[in-house]
Amino acid sequence: MRTFVSVADTGQFQNTAAEMAITQQAVSKRIAKLEGDLGVRLFTRTARGAQLTIDGRAFLPHGRELLQVERRATDSVRPGRRALRIDVINRRIAPTALLRDFHGAHPDLHLDVVVLDDSGVDAAIAAVRAGTIDASFRAVPLPARQMPDVIKAIRVVDEPHELLTGPDHTLAAARAVTPADLVGHRIWIPGILPGTEWATYYDDLAAEFGLTIDPVGPNFGTEHLLDVLADSATLASIVGEQTRLLWPNHYDLRRIPLHDPTPVYPHSLIWHRDNPHPALATLLHHLRSVRPRRCQTRMWMPAWATLQR
Repeated sequence: MRTFVSVADTGQFQNTAAEMAITQQAVSKRIAKLEGDLGVRLFTRTARGAQLTIDGRAFLPHGRELLQVERRATDSVRPGRRALRIDVINRRIAPTALLRDFHGAHPDLHLDVVVLDDSGVDAAIAAVRAGTIDASFRAVPLPARQMPDVIKAIRVVDEPHELLTGPDHTLAAARAVTPADLVGHRIWIPGILPGTEWATYYDDLAAEFGLTIDPVGPNFGTEHLLDVLADSATLASIVGEQTRLLWPNHYDLRRIPLHDPTPVYPHSLIWHRDNPHPALATLLHHLRSVRPRRCQTRMWMPAWATLQR
């Protein structure tokens, strides 16, 4: 196929032979073999060289596509060339912002940002261990001694939480609220999956401050959550400070800082210690060099967040 595309581009068997460092006879044999397999003539030989037939012109774009697929397939298993495959829970949250900054600092490195179907931390660790992904941004609710020996994890960003309300909520006019102010209010976070690390985080948060965090109801996505909050005087939600949210102006939603203490979500990067991908080392260096913004108030995070290596 590569020989066919080269002849189509150069118009000369001789030029293709020189380009591919083979004999002109070898070029002729390869084209004859391809034509025999297809049962059609791909070129007509003229005094000026080889010209594509109607069948040859029809076949050429498919030949180019096959070569592109072959190149992508081989690049996908070459650590020096394939994209660095990074898993995130959600493309709206703080780790994605870190990856955008990393890409801005290293635009020549290829990134593939994915969201695993089964997005609990155990599944992410298994995927890193199996090589399905190169790394994953997760909270890790277990001490380092319980991690597989080949898995490394470092906490990279502590994301403060904010209260999200509609304009008619009783706390909507507050410039800041404390976790104690939320007691008795219904905090709606649909889609919390039991057994995941964020379910563990919210369970610990609710237990620490006596909050009512309600995961009940179908999870129709972020847009539906914003729709409901905009019209509700009783529902509120909790979102990360760096979570990107957009809504129509008439929703008039409020993002209210949580202080004294500020709950923060501890995002870690998980990777395989023997992963040779050069871009992974570059990402780790970048993350270690970034000075995280210091929270200006007292913080709260689960005790397990301080046990990671």
